[in-house]
Amino acid sequence: MIPSLLLIALFASAPGQPCAYDAEKMMSLSLRDFDQDLNGGWRSLAHTPGCRKAAASLIRRYRKKHGSSSSLYWHEGQLRAQVGQTGRAIRLFDRSRKPAASDLIGWNHYVDATIAFLKRDRPALLEARSQLAALPKPKDFNPTASGPSGIAYHHGMAAEPQRGGRADRLLRQKL
Repeated sequence: MIPSLLLIALFASAPGQPCAYDAEKMMSLSLRDFDQDLNGGWRSLAHTPGCRKAAASLIRRYRKKHGSSSSLYWHEGQLRAQVGQTGRAIRLFDRSRKPAASDLIGWNHYVDATIAFLKRDRPALLEARSQLAALPKPKDFNPTASGPSGIAYHHGMAAEPQRGGRADRLLRQKL
């Protein structure tokens, strides 16, 4: 087991490799910098052609070292889905769910929609979209307050109707 960990560490920091990164620097980033910096953290690796699988493994490694967060499961799942690792992606998406009491914006319905899409289950996708559409906007929702990518946020989470729009895009794709 130790030799394989050594190989991972060497590969992660090998100069000249297309998917190389500074492992020590990545592991030292705060969760916010690692996960939410649109030009840094895991995203800098994922934006390199051919490196999405390596970026997914980097997220997994970060999760193992620092503990998991919903967003890390979600982002690793997205990358796994993009490289054809559908089963792994579904398991990761499932682990990104919020406790029902704290799911103020229908995150779990969006997770359901995404999993249904990956399973090519149009009826389940339609049901999840319908659950999203039925959610009332939070009373204190402020669509002018936005995060780094210009998406409206509510209590620190991307808010409706943005998620409904994403579910609509899934429905428009061929299942």
